[in-house]
Amino acid sequence: MTLTELARAAEEIWAQWEKASGGVKTLEDLETARIQILGRKGRLTQLFSSLRDLPSQERAEAGKILNALKERIEEALAKKREVLAQGAQWERLARERYDFSLPGKWRPLGKLHPLTQVRLEIEEIFLRLGFDVASGPEIETEYYNFEALNIGPDHPARDEWDSFYLGEGVLLRTHTSPVQIRVMKERKPPVRIICPGRCYRRDNPDATHSPVFHQVELLWVEKGLTFAHLKWVIGEFVRAFFGPGYEMRFSADFFPFTEPSAQVHIRKKGTEKWLEIMGAGMVHPRVLEEVGYDPEEVTGFAFGLGIERMAMLRYGIEDIRLFWQNDLRFLSQF
Repeated sequence: MTLTELARAAEEIWAQWEKASGGVKTLEDLETARIQILGRKGRLTQLFSSLRDLPSQERAEAGKILNALKERIEEALAKKREVLAQGAQWERLARERYDFSLPGKWRPLGKLHPLTQVRLEIEEIFLRLGFDVASGPEIETEYYNFEALNIGPDHPARDEWDSFYLGEGVLLRTHTSPVQIRVMKERKPPVRIICPGRCYRRDNPDATHSPVFHQVELLWVEKGLTFAHLKWVIGEFVRAFFGPGYEMRFSADFFPFTEPSAQVHIRKKGTEKWLEIMGAGMVHPRVLEEVGYDPEEVTGFAFGLGIERMAMLRYGIEDIRLFWQNDLRFLSQF
């Protein structure tokens, strides 16, 4: 090959590049065109290899021609790559463009279970009245669940708490009253606590019973407390939870851990039906002695209410099982 032929071949390669780059639409096609000319087996690379066939006095001039062509192609390649990259970016932005005038997608927000909502509301009422929230284990011993509460091994009241036993002397607690014993053993009077928590009894599930349920119990032990203080606290709770327009009455009852004991009923003024909402009473002297308190020095009162019961009264629900069926049509109403 002569110098003239090499120069002509270089012009043909440039013409080939212009033709190929003119039809390139993507970066992938551009890379294919580059390889055809500048790759290891490309036309320009082969032309560089032919330099050794030229006379030595012509090689320097031929090298200048080929290097100039290579720089020209690489410069054009860089500009074309920039144009294609910018175009690809605009295409991607157009594809991912958001129309903020369109209505958004509705996504439901989670919320607390209605029983949790009611529990927190009850806690807030008593926190405002100066009570602390206390908790204890759900797996209890017979001592804390029964005996310390004046319910001996042969006491007939145990039949009312048909219990889930996990072993000798160990059971799932049947009420949250054991928390009261644990707290009183750790603190000196005055004691003002509420004990919310989960409880377990061998009840057959029906519209008003469940083997798993929730209670909130209250305990206030201090010098000089009377039944009148108990009535006042319950009255404040009824007004705060149910709102104005309700009246309250007490009827005699029996609980081993309180003396005297009572059931508390409410009704909306102007109606005839009374609804039982809780059991209450003055702490039994034997319970006070069991925790090391002197019944001659301090007195106390306690009451317990069911969270499910409160929720059913609040919302007019007649079947407790609705709380546990995980039906969003029901739960989303609260």
